[in-house]
Amino acid sequence: MKVFLNPGHAPGGHPDPGAVNSESGLRECDVALAVGQSAESYLNAAGVATELLQSDSLEEICEASNASDADIFVSIHCNAAEAEEANGTETWACAGSYRGSMLASCIQNQIVDALDTKDRGVKIATPGVNGLYVLTNTDMPAVLV
Repeated sequence: MKVFLNPGHAPGGHPDPGAVNSESGLRECDVALAVGQSAESYLNAAGVATELLQSDSLEEICEASNASDADIFVSIHCNAAEAEEANGTETWACAGSYRGSMLASCIQNQIVDALDTKDRGVKIATPGVNGLYVLTNTDMPAVLV
């Protein structure tokens, strides 16, 4: 098995660091990369092959993942919002992808159970409506966490 890991947003934060904490300066791109590298180490130790790419080009990410012969694609993000009630964990899959939805459910349940976060559920990205580019342009089951 091979997993393609995509820590969200641009390496080094340029041009898009994702969410940024205004008080500490902590950037989503840095947290996502650290989580991706930890996941990669864990998966490799378990005997799972991985490829990791953080890029500011969504096209590059999709092209690399599609050329990688990976079995699944996981994009890692850490959203932020002003509203205090907007917290918890959600996992996205592409509309029409049964295997993607099953993968999203498994990952969602594992994170919520392990970290005791609020379960915001599995969300479905619909191309042309709210489609997330990396979910709709990869050839394998894909999720965005």
